[in-house]
Amino acid sequence: MSHLTVAGFDIYKSYLDVPAQETMVAALREMVRQAPFVVPVTPRGKPMSVRMTAAGAFGWITDRQGYRYAPEHPQGTPWPAIPQQVLDVWDALAGVARRPECCLINYYGEGARLGMHQDKDEVSYDWPVVSISLGDAGLFRMGGPERGGKTQSIWLQSGDVVVMGGAARLAHHGVDRIRFGSSTLFPKGGRVNLTLRVVT
Repeated sequence: MSHLTVAGFDIYKSYLDVPAQETMVAALREMVRQAPFVVPVTPRGKPMSVRMTAAGAFGWITDRQGYRYAPEHPQGTPWPAIPQQVLDVWDALAGVARRPECCLINYYGEGARLGMHQDKDEVSYDWPVVSISLGDAGLFRMGGPERGGKTQSIWLQSGDVVVMGGAARLAHHGVDRIRFGSSTLFPKGGRVNLTLRVVT
């Protein structure tokens, strides 16, 4: 494992070894069985290219009613619990005693991307956001608190973890593209990103 800081983002390369990744994928499959992936729609009615689900007390959702956290999956069932192995990553790297209330799970298939955005639907921005990458490599782009301006990019590999805290907490960030098929973690390819957040 190596640790580097880029644009205020703390990046832990190869934090999870392959056995740990495989164990997390097994837990992920159980979460998705309980709360299937959905294709989210922006408030303007445009389908996003990523598929989403979540675990924890809250899930982040988007539809015609807007962006928000909700205590139930769109199908009307509670979100599954966040697995202990995922919480262990938070405990080791977040640097805070409080536990996350949401684990947002994004699946990037071939051609999927996520535009530059801020995570700002939470009540407080005092808590970090911890992001775990699994599967295909993704080109992660990092900016500042204002939209536009200089950005930096880094390829995130399977097992990498990013911590967004302090000045980076409200920095714009996104995933420009993935190298589909670059990892064998998922037999059909793709990238999964687990993002841990304190909501209330």
